[in-house]
Amino acid sequence: MLQPQQISLNRIAYPNIGLEDFLTLISELKLRNVELRNDLPGGQVTDGMAAERVCELTEQYGISIITINALQRFNLPGELPQARKELENLLALAVSVHCPAIVLCPLNDSRDTRDPKRRFEETVYCLQQYKPMFAEAGVMGYLEPLGFQESSLSSLITSQKAIAESGAHCYRLVHDTFHSHVGPDSLAGLEEELDIGLVALIHASGVEVDLPRERYRDEHRGLVNQADRFQTLRQIEFLLRRGFVGPVSLEPFSRAIQTLPHDRFREEMRLCIDYMLADVH
Repeated sequence: MLQPQQISLNRIAYPNIGLEDFLTLISELKLRNVELRNDLPGGQVTDGMAAERVCELTEQYGISIITINALQRFNLPGELPQARKELENLLALAVSVHCPAIVLCPLNDSRDTRDPKRRFEETVYCLQQYKPMFAEAGVMGYLEPLGFQESSLSSLITSQKAIAESGAHCYRLVHDTFHSHVGPDSLAGLEEELDIGLVALIHASGVEVDLPRERYRDEHRGLVNQADRFQTLRQIEFLLRRGFVGPVSLEPFSRAIQTLPHDRFREEMRLCIDYMLADVH
């Protein structure tokens, strides 16, 4: 059964308020986990707030920062010098705010002409190059496959194999319910092959619009409710039955959600959380 303390909120859910206000909002929702991001307006993970102040606020509210999202395009050897520099900064920040993990997102570009074999080999190579940095910082890297057709890493199973091939123990997986549904994996396939011990985080969102699979994009990701078409609760239940005990982070990208008035957003989020807690067994 999904527990209240497992629920987290990704900052993309309500990106137009400052970090301090967002932490206050999480406290009002009685949540205890938050995911920060480096792709919000201004590009600063903590809005320029000193790490000491961030720690004061999270301690005051009893909130844990569970990830910083994300090192993008992590699996491109040609961009390793820039990626290493960015990762070095993210790791230093993670350590300073007591965050245990950085999310790693693969290249997602229709212009990528690499064949699947080369994509896999270069993903493994990049993971091997980052390994000493994660190990030295004592921080984990969470691979998040993106299920889009143009993604260079769309499968949890392929991501699991890349981790194994890298020989590194600092990596785990993110199961994103949206990307899992539009991607190549099936629950039957995951039942047979997925090592649940590698799954550290679930990203959850609900999708109400009916489109061909290849047309779904981030803007279609809303809150989880009875109108959801993506079997989000079934996916979460599947992972819980397999032994998953980590956080389930709500990650709606829909502008219709992100731009709600504060009181309405809080109300809709509370309804989503209550629905999930009541229906996930």
